Amino acid sequence: MNFHEIVRFALRGIGANKLRSVLTMLGILIGVAAVILLVAVGNGSAQAIADRISALGTNTLTVMSTSRGATLSVETADALDDPVLAPDVKSVSPVVSTSATLTYQGAEHEISTFVGTTPDWFTASNFPVGTGAVFTDDDEAQARRVVVIGQTVAEELFTGVDPVGEQVTIGGALFTVAGVLQEKSSSGFQDSNDTAVAPLSAVRQVLAGYGSLSSILVEAHDSDMVDTVQSEITTVLNQRLDADSYRIQNASQLLETQTETADTFTTLLGAVAAISLLVGGIGITNIMLVTVTERTREIGIRKALGAPRRVILSQFLIEATLLSVIGGGLGVAAAVIGSRFEIVGVTPVIVPSSVALALGVSVLIGLFFGGLPAARAARLRPIDALRYE
Repeated sequence: MNFHEIVRFALRGIGANKLRSVLTMLGILIGVAAVILLVAVGNGSAQAIADRISALGTNTLTVMSTSRGATLSVETADALDDPVLAPDVKSVSPVVSTSATLTYQGAEHEISTFVGTTPDWFTASNFPVGTGAVFTDDDEAQARRVVVIGQTVAEELFTGVDPVGEQVTIGGALFTVAGVLQEKSSSGFQDSNDTAVAPLSAVRQVLAGYGSLSSILVEAHDSDMVDTVQSEITTVLNQRLDADSYRIQNASQLLETQTETADTFTTLLGAVAAISLLVGGIGITNIMLVTVTERTREIGIRKALGAPRRVILSQFLIEATLLSVIGGGLGVAAAVIGSRFEIVGVTPVIVPSSVALALGVSVLIGLFFGGLPAARAARLRPIDALRYE
């Protein structure tokens, strides 16, 4: 009996009990689809985080306070913009961040990130204006109540109206909308466009008060100089603050750390999903054992007619493998379709290697878990098989 005939017998065996075969393939389908989709979700989440960090600019550093005793002041920020002690610093932006409710003609919108800063912040944070303009150094010096809003804020408050030039109420004071920020991609966990930015002096006057800064954003001349700039501003900060009272967040280091964490998370998701593939393999073993039991007399007749052991073994192995391959192929199709939709707020990004791995594992599962039933069928003695009831 040649290979073609063995495959034909295997296909006939699969078709003999369609419902049982479909249920077996369904188990493999779910396993393969789960592996590919969960890895895709992990990969999509990792890319979203990486994009968000990169969008902040990999040539920036953020200085933050680590204790209540130490405060970051505007004077501290001014000290970092020192051409002698910190020659590689391009710009320094003191930042106060608070929450606020914006009101326009009876409509209200609450945002959790209302930023008070200086004009250099827009370039350093890679957040340019789409329409209108940013506020100026003179606006900051005069504490003018002007604000630049994000796309989400514009859509929520100004439906069908050009926001530029309109006035909104913030903290009981009127602010004029100077511009609207360009839209940024969001990670799915927080809307980057649900924000507003105003002069630091105006925000402190109306909302935040004159306490410490939330952070200081430092921009290096080039991304290759970030580590050098970190050393320079550390020297300056140590002259004014205790070394353990502040910390410096390096955007490039943060990106590397987040990438490593996301890779670990993706691997964990794939390992969890692989359990469903294992369950599908156990299902194949059970189904094939039942199949061998039901077809014992058939096996006996074939062996009595001279079918060698390897033919019987090959037939049942191919039958089990076909169940896995067909189920795996359908699982890939289901995963591709599923990746077109957001899952828990994340757009899945399919990793080609996960598709190949899932399909390869499904084939191995068919061979491994189909091996025991196939070996049992091949070991049957013709006389015992013919006497089986």
